[in-house]
Formats: sequence, C-alpha cells, structure tokens
Amino acid sequence: MAATKSTTKTKGLFGVISSVAAATSAANGLRSARADGDKLALVNALGSAVVAVTGLLLAARALRGKR
Repeated sequence: MAATKSTTKTKGLFGVISSVAAATSAANGLRSARADGDKLALVNALGSAVVAVTGLLLAARALRGKR
C-alpha cells in the first residue's frame, strides 16, 4: 500500500525533528569527549553525527516528495 503525500510529508517533518535532536546530542557528545580526551567517546559522537546527517537527508527527500 502506497503512502499518501501528507503521510510522507509528516514522516519527513518528524525525520527533520529527530535529526536535529540527534545532531544536538552528537555535538554535546563531541564537546564532552574532546574535553575529557576520550577517544572512544569521540568516535561514538562522530558516528552519531553521521547518522544525524543521513537522517536529515532522508527526511529532506521525503519532504521533496521523492520516493
């Protein structure tokens, strides 16, 4: 069953909101890891940033109406 256009846009908006929250969390983790000199936490924060960017790109695609 295909999603309606409004459902897709709603999912896109929720995707943007969750991506912004993930990016904020990643930035806080990055700041904390750099202050503590914790390399493992730094890698985790960078991975979280990649996930946030990917989520934002998927949300943008949903808002444009593609796919």
